[in-house]
Amino acid sequence: MTKRQSSLKRLTADSSRVTACVFRTPWGWMGVSETAKGIDMVVLPKASRQAVLSELGLPSAQRQKGRISPRLREAQAQLTSYLAGMRRSFDLPLDFSRGTSFQQKVWRALRRISYGHLRSYQWVAVRVGGSRYARAVGNAVGANPMPIVIPCHRIVAQDRSLGGFSCGLPAKRKLLTLEGTLSMLRSGRA
Repeated sequence: MTKRQSSLKRLTADSSRVTACVFRTPWGWMGVSETAKGIDMVVLPKASRQAVLSELGLPSAQRQKGRISPRLREAQAQLTSYLAGMRRSFDLPLDFSRGTSFQQKVWRALRRISYGHLRSYQWVAVRVGGSRYARAVGNAVGANPMPIVIPCHRIVAQDRSLGGFSCGLPAKRKLLTLEGTLSMLRSGRA
């Protein structure tokens, strides 16, 4: 189990309040879940529906009954539009309660990074408490439960190399290519 998967494991006390939808995009199968407060998880494209259900913490037998909520439908539409290159920002209510107060500060800072821009871990650290927090920022970025919507893929190393990505570097390269920013990275390190 990856660090991201273990940090996103559903708490059984809350799982009855969580609803999710799994949908197919040209990039692969994706998933989104919500609580009463808002969207709380996004699963980046995977090869199979089962892989998405697994990351959402839902067994294959536990499928959503009935219609999906208007909020999940809107999240699906916005994500699909983004992957098609037709959307640059997201307008969705989000539930940050999966994170610590520090992680929530980092995730809010990430939301201020516009489409087509890259920032470093250091840049985020300065905005959430000071440059000495760069490593802690990296951990919070890696625990982001809503990639794309909270654009952790826009964070790169201070030297403009690609840095890391909890969902894998090929996915990060693809997202940065979509946004036209991959060419901004230091050549030879992307």
